Amino acid sequence: MIKPIVRDIFFLGQKAERAVKEDIDVGRDLLDTLQANRDRCVGMAANMIGVRKAVIVVHMGTADIVMFNPVVLKKEGPYEAEEGCLSLDGVRKTTRYEYIEVEFYDMSWKKRRQKLRGLPAQICQHELDHLEGILI
Repeated sequence: MIKPIVRDIFFLGQKAERAVKEDIDVGRDLLDTLQANRDRCVGMAANMIGVRKAVIVVHMGTADIVMFNPVVLKKEGPYEAEEGCLSLDGVRKTTRYEYIEVEFYDMSWKKRRQKLRGLPAQICQHELDHLEGILI
């Protein structure tokens, strides 16, 4: 289901709670909402649709990947990036990493490990910041 985009700074600034298998519908809602905003968005976190759970979706070029309880295991190659966000006005500078390795549960609630480089890595890091209540 397509959800409205949350722009409340107080809500967005709160840390996400761990997702459970019963939160699969949050992943579906994120996929639907990302698709509806495809022209201006490449990733989303659950708090952007009003849910304080550790769930993100990242556009990987050919597919959108939902990640439950994602954790960065490795990061290499720091660089300065400038990013915008669907939930916030303007752009901000931040440090990102060219390469990251992330562990998460997928939509089938199977544990996965994904290696990301370039833009998918940057998108994932932006959404991971959302889970920590960090607004970039």
